[in-house]
Amino acid sequence: MNVLLLCNTLIVAALATAATAHAGDDRRDDPYGRYDREWKSETRDGPCRVKRERKGDDSLLEVKCKDGYGARWRGEWKDEFRDGPCVVKIDAKRDEYKEEIKCE
Repeated sequence: MNVLLLCNTLIVAALATAATAHAGDDRRDDPYGRYDREWKSETRDGPCRVKRERKGDDSLLEVKCKDGYGARWRGEWKDEFRDGPCVVKIDAKRDEYKEEIKCE
């Protein structure tokens, strides 16, 4: 009787593990590889508002700090460069930091 109970327990555990592993993997159902690649979030980091957006391979990070208080960057500058197939644009001001990534 104990052997039968042990076998049933092992089978149920194996099936539960397989079902759990498959349940969260909807990426296989997306033929274009865009699963979960569009989202927006707005949060706070101390006194600053942080806005993040993603659409496909493009992304945007925008940090705004009232009067520059709490800013983790210093100075004002603009930069633009390529990172593989993507173009990265950075625009930093005293109270705002913006990083935009656009991919081909």
